[in-house]
Amino acid sequence: QEACPTIKNILLLDSEGKRVAVKYYAEDWPSNSSKLAFEKSIFTKTQKTNARTEAEITMLESNIIVYRFAQDLHFFVTGGDDENELILATVLQGFYDAVTLLLRNNVELREALENLDLILLCLDEIVDGGIVLETDGSVIAGKVSSHSMDDGAPLSEQTISQALATAREHLTRSLLR
Repeated sequence: QEACPTIKNILLLDSEGKRVAVKYYAEDWPSNSSKLAFEKSIFTKTQKTNARTEAEITMLESNIIVYRFAQDLHFFVTGGDDENELILATVLQGFYDAVTLLLRNNVELREALENLDLILLCLDEIVDGGIVLETDGSVIAGKVSSHSMDDGAPLSEQTISQALATAREHLTRSLLR
């Protein structure tokens, strides 16, 4: 019986292997220190490769890792050793394409940090609890854009930057009255 494909984690690291945006869906790494050690291992193993034009694949600790680099950002998607590499590569491509669209083709660390809320929303649109929801980069970017445009959303569903903008707007209105 075929099981639904699952993702163990999606990582976005900088050119030094430091976290930009990460999301873990598996319990394989129970502590933050084990997650950081895994990220360091994956970065060390892949940093000398040239995965700039297309995705590369590697194995580490009985995990399949598909990865791609852009400027000073390193994109990784991890699945179990029994997972289909093409599905992992499709998830990676969807993540990469969505980030490229949201950052207006300026895929670099500074721009990613300035738009971290959008990247984190991307991760939520792509995978939920390890289950792949969407792999089309333009659909993902569209959903994320519509979330960020929705100022009428309840405060609990807004990003920090949206919540601050909404609070400023309400404060300005009350001061003008």
